[in-house]
Amino acid sequence: MRRRILLGGAAALAAYVGVAGYRTRMAESLPVLPAAPPGEERLEHRWSRARGRTVGFYTAVPAGYGAGRGLPVCLVLHGGSKTPDDYAALGLGRFLTDAVRRGLPPFVLAGADGGRLAWRPSGGDDPQRMVHEEVPLWCRQRGFDVRRLTAWGWSMGGYGALLLAEAFPGFVRAVAAFSPAVSPADDVDRSARLLRGTPVGLWCGKQDGLYGNVLTLRDRLPEPPAAGSFGAGRHDFGYWSRCIPEGFDFLAGAL
Repeated sequence: MRRRILLGGAAALAAYVGVAGYRTRMAESLPVLPAAPPGEERLEHRWSRARGRTVGFYTAVPAGYGAGRGLPVCLVLHGGSKTPDDYAALGLGRFLTDAVRRGLPPFVLAGADGGRLAWRPSGGDDPQRMVHEEVPLWCRQRGFDVRRLTAWGWSMGGYGALLLAEAFPGFVRAVAAFSPAVSPADDVDRSARLLRGTPVGLWCGKQDGLYGNVLTLRDRLPEPPAAGSFGAGRHDFGYWSRCIPEGFDFLAGAL
């Protein structure tokens, strides 16, 4: 009887630990949003000649800065599972206001839908050219200062942001890449030398399947990362949301 009780207790404990671990992982995967309110957020749909289709175009201005005229721009490149349609729900406008309230100089966020092409051209669809040529034009039409640009992306977008900086040296003042979807000897890795002179911030969670690849990229950069961290975290917005404040600190400093 005692053995059955002990076995039953062990099974119950194992089940409890399993459920608790699952709940912990679920909690860690949920975004952690600041209490700050968003400022003006807009989602428009514009024709992209570079992509040959209409795309979503998102902008966010920190609360208290009206329409954001004269403010510099952080270009946002999304990953594979999100688009600009999701940016407001992810709290990007709230993170932006929070950054300014913490004392950072104000800037705006701007990003367009690049599809699932990893921000590389495919046939007549060229999301990289859209970011390089059209998004700055759309921003200038809104009165933003496109002479001062940075780029930020996560996962596929982190790869795209790094590739953008390599393809057009000097186009952006800094790049923040969260868990970039890089692999050894891919386009970003082979051209890493072109990032010389462009401050790069790298973040990746140790429980992310890309962790080893990101460390390899870090070691191949022509200059050590100017910002970033490699703490506990998975490949999800629970981790990335915890990195956004530090990422915005880095990008605002470059602007």
